[in-house]
Parts: sequence; C-alpha cells; structure tokens
Amino acid sequence: MKKQQSAPESLNISDTELPASLHGEVDNRWLTLMERSEPSQQQWYREFAQSSRRGELLRAFSCSPALMDYCVRQPDLLPMLVESGELDQRLDHTFWGESLARYCASAASAEEFASLLRAFRNRHWVRVVWRDLNRLAELEETVADLSHLADACVQVATDYHHDELVKDWGQPLSRDGEPQRLLVIAMGKLGAGELNLSSDIDLIFTYPKAGQTSGGKRSGDNQEFFIRLGQRLIKALDAPTPDGFVFRVDMRLRPYGQSGPLVVSADALEEYYQDQGRDWERYALIKARVIAGDAAAGETLMANLRPFIYRRYLDFSAFESLRDMKGMIQREVQRRGLKDNIKLGSGGIREIEFIAQCFQLIRGGQEIELQARGLQQVLQHLLTGEFLPAAAVAELRDAYRFLRNTEHAIQAWRDQQTQQLPTADDVRAALAFAMGFTDWTGFVDSLEEHRQRVANHFSQLISPPEEDDSASQDELRQWRSVLDEPEQNELKVALESADFDDGQEAARLLIALLNGAAVQRMQPSSKDRLDDFMPLLLEALRAAEHPATALLRIIPLIEAVLRRTAYLVLLMENPGALARLVQLCDASPWISRQLAANPVLLDELLDARSLFHLPKKDGLRSELRQRLLRIDEDDLEAQMEALRYFRLAHVLRVAASEVTGSLPLMKVSDYLTYIAEVVLEAVLDIAWQNLSEKHGVLSADDRRHFVVIGYGKLGGIELGYGSDLDLVFLHDVDSGAVSDGDKPLDSGTYFTRLGQRIIHILTAHTRMGNLYEVDMRLRPSGNSGLLVSSFKGFKEYQDNQAWTWEHQALVRARVTAGDSQLAARFEALRQEVLGRDRNAQKLRTEVVAMREKMRKHLLPAGDKEKNTGFDLKQSPGGIVDIEFMVQYAVLTWAHQHPPLAEFTDNIRILESLQTEKLISDADAQALIDAYKAFRSQAHRLSLQEQKGRVAASALPEQRAAVVRLWHSLMEPSL
Repeated sequence: MKKQQSAPESLNISDTELPASLHGEVDNRWLTLMERSEPSQQQWYREFAQSSRRGELLRAFSCSPALMDYCVRQPDLLPMLVESGELDQRLDHTFWGESLARYCASAASAEEFASLLRAFRNRHWVRVVWRDLNRLAELEETVADLSHLADACVQVATDYHHDELVKDWGQPLSRDGEPQRLLVIAMGKLGAGELNLSSDIDLIFTYPKAGQTSGGKRSGDNQEFFIRLGQRLIKALDAPTPDGFVFRVDMRLRPYGQSGPLVVSADALEEYYQDQGRDWERYALIKARVIAGDAAAGETLMANLRPFIYRRYLDFSAFESLRDMKGMIQREVQRRGLKDNIKLGSGGIREIEFIAQCFQLIRGGQEIELQARGLQQVLQHLLTGEFLPAAAVAELRDAYRFLRNTEHAIQAWRDQQTQQLPTADDVRAALAFAMGFTDWTGFVDSLEEHRQRVANHFSQLISPPEEDDSASQDELRQWRSVLDEPEQNELKVALESADFDDGQEAARLLIALLNGAAVQRMQPSSKDRLDDFMPLLLEALRAAEHPATALLRIIPLIEAVLRRTAYLVLLMENPGALARLVQLCDASPWISRQLAANPVLLDELLDARSLFHLPKKDGLRSELRQRLLRIDEDDLEAQMEALRYFRLAHVLRVAASEVTGSLPLMKVSDYLTYIAEVVLEAVLDIAWQNLSEKHGVLSADDRRHFVVIGYGKLGGIELGYGSDLDLVFLHDVDSGAVSDGDKPLDSGTYFTRLGQRIIHILTAHTRMGNLYEVDMRLRPSGNSGLLVSSFKGFKEYQDNQAWTWEHQALVRARVTAGDSQLAARFEALRQEVLGRDRNAQKLRTEVVAMREKMRKHLLPAGDKEKNTGFDLKQSPGGIVDIEFMVQYAVLTWAHQHPPLAEFTDNIRILESLQTEKLISDADAQALIDAYKAFRSQAHRLSLQEQKGRVAASALPEQRAAVVRLWHSLMEPSL
C-alpha cells in the first residue's frame, strides 16, 4: 500500500516579495510542482525556497510559468542545475558542442536522439531564463548562450544524421574523391550570435562540391544526399514531440525562397548571388555564419560571398533600396498596427538593427570593423569611427539593451515566439517586475522613451537628400530639358545663360560625353542615375570661377565611374560633397586627376570637417595603425591597398586645404613629409614581419638594427605632391650573424631582402597605383653599391671615399624610420662628418663646380624652351642656389658652430646662420623669403600640373637677392 503524502504547503509569499496579482498563480504552480515531485525532491525544493536564493526562485517562477512547467514535467531538472554548478556560472563556448555530443552519444535511434536533443535544450533553456530574469547574466551572455546552444544542436544533429544516412547511401564525395559535408549557414540573429529565448533559426543549406555518394547500399548524386540530410535535420530540430521542439527552422532565405531546392552546391549558391542576388539578400547575408560542416570549406564560401555583401567602394547605390526597405518597414507598422510590438513596431529592435546594417552595407567594404555580425560591435565602431554622434550611439545601445531584455521577459512567460506587449494584468505585472519596475505604468513610460529615441534616429536615417538652395526644381527641370537628346546650339545657349565662361566648349564636352560609346552601353538603371546627376552637376558648376574649365576636369571622373554609378549617387545624396568637388576641380587639375584615377577618394569630400582638418603626425600614425590592424597580417595585397588609400586620402586633404587657402606653404610640406614618414614606418613594420616569419631574426634583443634614412626633400621636410623619396638603408649587425628561423639567412642577405621588400611595397603598382617612387642613388657608391650598407661600411665610406657633393647631401639627411639606437649613432656620425674642419676655398670651388655641372645638365644652353622664363629650381637665383649656399655654409662653419648641423631643413639652417651671426639678419631673411616664395610658386604650379617655370619677369626682388648673395658667398672674387 502506497504511503500517503502530506499535503504540500504554500510558499507563503509576502507583498514585499512579489506583486500581489502574482501571488495566487505562483502558489498554485508551486503546489502542482510539489505534487509531481518525489519526497526527496519535495524536501529539496522546500529547503531551496527558504534559502538565500528564495528571491531568485520567486522571480523565476512568477515571471516564467514556462520555466516552472519544465520543472513540473522534470522535477529533478532544477536540483541538477544547482548541484552541477551550471546555474551559477558562465559556460565557456567550448562547453556546448562537447557536452551535447556526450549527452546524445547513447541514442539508439533517431527518435531517441530527438528526445535527448530536446531534453538538453529544455535543461539549458531553464538555466538561461533563470540567469536572465535574475540578472545573473548580462544580455550579452544570454544571447551568446542561446546562440551556442543552437549552434551545438545544429552541429550535433547534422553529424548524427549524416552518419545515419551514410549507412544507406554511402559517403558523398566530390568528383576528385574528397569527402563532402553539409554546410549549414545561420542567418539573422543566430548568425550574429544574438539569438533570443524563443526565436526561429534562419538557415541555408549548401555543400562544397558536386559528385556522387559511394560505399552504401544505394548511390545518388550529392545534392540528393544533402537534400535528404537537410530534411532529417529540420525534422530533428523542428518537429513537435511530447518533449516539445528544439528550434523552429525557417528556410525561406535560401536562393529562390520556398520555391527553390532545399540544398544547392556552393558554386550554385555563389552564382545565384552573383547573377540574381538582390539588395535585401545582401542585407540578410551581413549576419551569415557557417555553423556546421567543414570549417575550411565554410571559410572559403563566406570569403567568396563577401564581395557580394560588401562592395569595395562606398556603396551609395544601396541608398535607393534601403529607402525602399525603410518605407516598407514604416508602412508595415501602420498597416499591421504594430504599436505594441517591441521588435517590429516604431522605435523597435528592427529599426536599431536597420540603422546599423545601413552603415554596414554602404561602408562595410572599406571599414572592415563594420563587417562584424553582432549589433553591439557595429554600434561600437559607429562610435569610434565617428559615423554617428556619441549621444546617438549611447541612446541606441541603451534602447537595444532595454528592448532585448523586454523581449526575453515576454518570451520567458510561455516560451513562445512573440514580441507583443501583453494585455492581461497578471502578465503585465510579471513583465514590469522582471524589468525592475513596481508597476506597469512606470515600465511603459520608460519603454516609450527608448522607442521614441530610436524612432527619431530611424526617421533621420537615409532621409531624402538635403535640400540645396542653389538648385531649385525649376532650374533642374530646365537642365534636364536641354540634356534630353541634347542639341549643341541649344545647350550652348543654356550654358552661356548660366554664365559658363566658354559655353561652346562646355556644350561640345557634354555632347561628346553623353553621345559617347561608354554612356550608350550603360545599363538602364545606371543611365537613369547619370541623367539625374548631370543637371545637379551643371547647376553646381555655376558657382565655379571657371565653370567650363571645371567641367572639363570633372568629365574624366564621370567617365571613370560610368560602370560604378554608386559614386554618382554619393554626390547626389550629398550636395555638400558635390559643391566641394566643383570647388576643388575648379582650383586644381591635379586634384581632379587624382579623383578620376581613384574615385574612392570621393568619400573624403563627404565631411568638410575632416577634409580640411589635418591631423598631427601622431594622429596620422594612429589612423594608419587602426587601418592596418583590421587586415590579416598575411594579406600583403590588402595591406598595400590600405597604405595607398591612406596616402592618397591624406595628400588630397593637404591639397584641398592648400587650394582653399587654409594651409600655408610650410605646413603643406610638413604634412606631406609626415604622411611619408608614417607610411615608411608602416612599410618597414610590414616588411620586417614578413621577413622575420620566414627567416627569423638576427638578434636576441628586441631591436631591428636597421634604419631608413631620408635624403633630399624627405630629409629636409620639404616634400611636394609629386616628390619621390631619396632613401638610404643601414644596419649594424655583424657580417657573421645568421638569422634564427627555419630558413636562416646571413646578415647581408637578410637586410638586402628587407630592403628589397620595402622598395617593392613602396613602388609596386596596384589598383591604386604606387606609394612613392624611390631613388636609392645616394647610397654609398650609388647604383653600384650595396642596397643596404652596414653602419661600419657607411662610416668608412664617409671618412675615405665620399665626394663633396655626398657630404652636401648629408646636410639634408635624417632617419625617418627604424631602430632608435642606430638612429642616434647615425645622427652622431652625421654631425661629426658635417663638423669637420675643411678648406673653405677648396670647398667653395667644388660646390660651385658641382652647381655649374648640375645647371648645364638640367638647363642646357642650347635649349631655348628651357631658358625661356625662370626655372624655379635651376635658374640662377633659384631654389638650388639657396640650397647649395646653405650646404656650403654648414660644411664650412659647422666645426666652429655645431648648431648648424642640428637641423636638416633649409629654413631652420638659415635661421641658425642668422643666430650664429654668420650672415646678417637682412640677408638671412632675404634668403628665407625667397626660398618660401619659390617653393610656394612650385606648389601652386604642381597643383595646376604645370612645369616649375614662371615668367622671366616674375619674382625679381627675390631672384636678385639670391644672385647677390651667391656672388657674395660663393664667388667673392667676382
């Protein structure tokens, strides 16, 4: 006879522990749990309910009847979670797959496997909900645990059913005999690792290669095998049984949706996206992640899909489709009355995700951090990358956390997939309590504040292009009218009426463009963009000083982007950028040529603050470091492209600042030199990393024992826009040293290869051109000398073999990258060489002879064209005369006046000559003024793509002062 159990007692809940409306239902569920439990389990629950964890139990039971139902069906579930310690600790990501595989290892049939899978899911659903409701876990842990759980269930179920299917059908093999596994791609929240408590999982199935199965009772092609496997996998996860389900599976995101095959090969998948993929599919693939199958094949597949998801250039062509999606979201909210839906309603979770994914689609190709799947990571980069204001990111983060916690609390109630706010009083009380509020009104007020902030940010996103007062709709319609099947005379009249300086030439250029073969071959959608862009351009050109000239310079850019009309969209969406394009191209053909060669630089025109704001050298260094950190260390091609974009972008900023008058001459050269130095530092790092990985290092200490010395304009901090780099490489490792890698090299070979790699990275032509032209002729013995000299050899050369002109060159030499200790040794040697006591007369004779030789070589007397006008560098009284006087002065007087050897730039050396009373204040100032004037003219001519010559009558005072001082200092007997 069964022993009669005593009636279970109530929990005796007080009003301070739970809202009053929840007492009765929680007590009823508690009594049911006790009735279903064994005596030992009843005792465990009684003791637990009176322990220090009573508050956790009451919160979990009151806020989640589903959790309590699981405990009623399996009374030992909660005791097991407590005693195992799983309820109280964060589980490592490695726990899930290994634990589930062990748990299911005993399954003797597909039915038993499905039952074990569901039991594991239910156990950990209870654990996750308990920790979430009691805030033992932050949101990030909750969504990560749910995602790890789903990953493990998919992985283990895929492996189990693959092995079962192989028993009948044999192993699927590629045509070359390679075993094949199903690749399961997780989309949506699971792909992002942000699954919610009761979410569907969106999956796509594929497999690497076509072929046949082999070794089974039957055989078939791989697609047939994997379709069967996919069907079994869906059933294992999705089918409801007495134990419930694991995860609902949604396959509608696969190619062709529900009408498409359940599984296609990777090649077919890639071909579909390449040929037929739509923008919403790009949007969906942002979060895609392979969660089961061959990891290497999965990585290859995702790498092949990345160009479809993320364009290499700024993808402003996505604006139109994103606007359509945004409009669809807004219309759906109104049509379906989704006010109380915290995911789909206004200001809900979907709008936050849409904000982040808009930036990902448009900028993800260039900003690698924006390719992150997780929304929190994307928001962080929108903050650090200054794509959104800090206040906006903070509001979106806070709202996201609040909304996701609310979502979990709603779903915890009945383990149902819903984001709808409840209407029943008891459910509302539980939701408010779970969210830390004393009543429903307080919760709703806070919720509405968050949703209103999100809705405000969402409404401002990809809004219609800002209005441009200079371009009224009437004027734009007139331009469209004359551009529609344009006739030259009519177009000429319209252009002249708009104050174009040469209407006839502008009309000719436009007709040649619009009737050209490239335009005629454009796709209709791209042609429509061009048709929309041209009226805006012509209206913007009216603000130019020389509209026809600016048009001439912009047309090559238009021709360059006819197959990438997203750039035209960029300019249409940002009238400020279009105005800056006109302004800069009007001012400089050099800038227009740079933009036409690299349209990706149009991104730099979007923000006037960054375009005309130049960071200091540390800022440049930090920016480049951040760019390179995003790139795999083994991807040299990507590193080289990042370096080239960095250099082009910042040189463009310098040019833009100069032509608009916001940057003086001396700062122009400073910044161009800073850019080169930062690039050289990075190039050395990349070359060193590459070499040391293959061959090890030569020294046990952390030093590289290698420096890059800049001569000429680089050394003198006087780079121009088209300057090459005069470089010399030195090392200070003993000749007998050998590197410690698997493929050791002697020191000479090691440093030669390092130098070769540096030159290759700098000079190799890629899609964006080269970084710099490099001139190594100033190294000891010139082109016949070693590419990399030892410091000892360099010193011996300077002591015994160097010509006077090489000591002159040393005046403008300094270390621009490399080992600090070797740099100090070089600088000490330089000052020692420059400070030697020399015969002034002999030195003067040699310097003057070298100057005459250079002038004859670069300004031949018989070349009438070159002797027409004044050559800023080589003509008598020009830049090189000043440089030679400065070098002569340093070599003559530095032994008595060491400060002369301290600096490498001409201006500061001239100031030192003045300070040391070696030349008069007036003469020093005259040379400084002349030098600045000549270089300023040279910069302007460079930006106009003109040779460095001015009229014979130009700059007469400066030239006369230089000639006078040359005669005084260098030819005193004349």
